[in-house]
Amino acid sequence: MNALLLSAILGVMMMFSSVLISQKSAARTIAIAGMLLLLIANIMDMQGIHFFRINTEGMMHFDRFALLFNSIAIFSILLYFILSSKDMEKVGGYYSEYFSLIFFILCGIILVTSFKSLLILFLGIEIISIPLYILTGAEKKNLRSNEASLKYFLLGAFSTGLMLMGIALIYGATATFNTTQLTVSEKPGVLMITGMILLLFSMSFKVSAAPFHFWTPDVYDGAPTVFTAFMATIVKVGVFIGFIRLFDESFGMLKPQWQIWVALITAATLFIGNITAVFQQSVKRMLAYSSIAQAGFMLLAVYAMNSEAKEGLLLYSAAYCLATIGIFSVLIKMTDYTFDAFNGLAKKEPIVAATLAIFLLSLAGIPLTVGFMAKFYMLEAAIATGKHLWLVIFAVLMAAVSVYYYFRVIQAMYFKDGQPNPMQISPSFKWTLVVLAGLIVLLGIFPNLLLNWFYF
Repeated sequence: MNALLLSAILGVMMMFSSVLISQKSAARTIAIAGMLLLLIANIMDMQGIHFFRINTEGMMHFDRFALLFNSIAIFSILLYFILSSKDMEKVGGYYSEYFSLIFFILCGIILVTSFKSLLILFLGIEIISIPLYILTGAEKKNLRSNEASLKYFLLGAFSTGLMLMGIALIYGATATFNTTQLTVSEKPGVLMITGMILLLFSMSFKVSAAPFHFWTPDVYDGAPTVFTAFMATIVKVGVFIGFIRLFDESFGMLKPQWQIWVALITAATLFIGNITAVFQQSVKRMLAYSSIAQAGFMLLAVYAMNSEAKEGLLLYSAAYCLATIGIFSVLIKMTDYTFDAFNGLAKKEPIVAATLAIFLLSLAGIPLTVGFMAKFYMLEAAIATGKHLWLVIFAVLMAAVSVYYYFRVIQAMYFKDGQPNPMQISPSFKWTLVVLAGLIVLLGIFPNLLLNWFYF
């Protein structure tokens, strides 16, 4: 609750700061300081120190799982601001408003990770989605940005309709929105099954799972790169936390009915994301399909729905956010997004190339990185179910395919000659990348540094 209300207050403050503060550096400082305050407030919430005491019984529940993920999300946004906030200036003239929208999106993420009512889930999803439509079309003079925003809005509205219809059918079957009171029988009626399937489809759209992924490449590619980094990381994993909460608390007794559907969606997502990424010639578009493939691995947590799955999803959230934010922070500073643009980068910017290599190795799931441990936990969770071993084998094969397109960037940086794009990179930016890469390796060797917070 600390972070939820403070985030809303900071969002309103940033709206007014655009009028009261003319210097962009001051707005950036306020945003970074505000995110640091949010992180401290959320950690205090985890320790039982509450600034605000509001009765949310039956509507929200701030358990350890939600609070730990909220800390991961806030820390990831803090790093995102430190690395990429200056690049927001290039997008348009509404600098403070961009920060304001991100604070409001964080409010939605906290609602989605802590809901106990389907109404709160719907409100959280919409509070996330509407500012994202605006950020996607922030480059008003860029037709691709406008097209991406319109496409995202229309398809997002359609998926919202599916969600509302599903919620209405479930309410008709149970006469309640409370997630812990929805499943009262192992033999549900037609209304419950239909509503559950509609919710499955709408949540799959929000996390860009196949076959509901078709909006992702165009939206991620058309949106300003600085906002694509945010959309593809913190927002995606935040919705995944809501996804696993929904099916764990609401439809846990119906697992035999929906588990095979999730398994098929997972397999399709892994296949389409990885195979299509192989043929991309733009690194930005490759990362868009890579995010679909990563969503396939995160879906293993929804499929498994056990303690290992929740641990794995928390670790995967940290691994995916840290690595992808790091890659995009460098990509933002380039004018050419092709693989050839990375030729010879290791000679010109050895520190940047080395950190980029660590980020890519983590996404590929190479040992000694947190990405490897995250994939290991996901596979372990799927194996623990004792069902559909084919899905685990298929996930491993698709992980092997992903190595190819991630290593294409590493190959270009270290084994090809060329003149990489001129980039304006400050020493502080480089050292922030080094810290980020160090965190990825540290959590890869000692994952319990994060997971212990789940229990203590």
